[in-house]
Amino acid sequence: MLRRQARERREYVFKKSHESTERAIYERKQAIKDALASGRSLPTELRNEARSIGKDLVLDEAQSDPKSHIDDEYAKVGTYDPKVVVTTSRDPSSRLTQFAKEMRLVFPNAVRLNRGNTVMKDLVQTCLAQGITDLVLVHEHRGVPDAMVISHLPHGPTLSMTLHNVTLRHDVASSDSTVSEQYPHLIFDGFGTKLGERVAGILKALFPVPKDDAKRVMTFANDRDFISFRHHVFAKTSHKDVQLAEVGPRFEAKPYEIRQGTVDQTAADVEWLLRPYMRTSKKRNQL
Repeated sequence: MLRRQARERREYVFKKSHESTERAIYERKQAIKDALASGRSLPTELRNEARSIGKDLVLDEAQSDPKSHIDDEYAKVGTYDPKVVVTTSRDPSSRLTQFAKEMRLVFPNAVRLNRGNTVMKDLVQTCLAQGITDLVLVHEHRGVPDAMVISHLPHGPTLSMTLHNVTLRHDVASSDSTVSEQYPHLIFDGFGTKLGERVAGILKALFPVPKDDAKRVMTFANDRDFISFRHHVFAKTSHKDVQLAEVGPRFEAKPYEIRQGTVDQTAADVEWLLRPYMRTSKKRNQL
């Protein structure tokens, strides 16, 4: 098992290392094709490369958009029900434990694992041996949940987010004593950029495909890079009226890092990192 995992990881890293080179060649080909088709002069940076058209920029060869490593990570999403493990940091408080229990109810087919003294490497290896697809870790600061890490197995990515305004299910006024276990419908609003689509894809992979008659809805609404999460159930009271009830929990999440590896791989490449003090005012909203 360990040899197979190591071989798959090497193949994944090898494919990812060639991705940027193939993407650069593809973009240069498209730029030269567009310039020749429109009759415009070639850009200065492409004039020397145009002389090597017969070598690596053969315009007669059909080349489609290069495949991304993202396609390998989530190639089978939708063909199987994800298996999610929800756990906490070490020595969790009662409030963090309660929040982890409620997050287990948010993700269908999820299980909650008592962390104990298990180190991260052993935790990931255990999940791999059991066929777990995603590992969710929640952290706290002085009894208040303040962070969530979502790691897709076996090769990543790992999304890290800070949590704000966390309200537990029993603190929601309209919450009932039981929670529906139906596969929920998902609503994503405000994820318009490539980074937003990347974050939405990571979140979508945590949920299985719902039934058409499911009465459970989960909403992820982005506003200035803060993702508001809401959990509702609804019932049709008439042919044109719908009664909506919030179940909880609710919180706002702000992504700050995406790594191209699992949570135990500290040396994994950083795909995206939030640098709020190095952005101009027009580029602060990333999602």
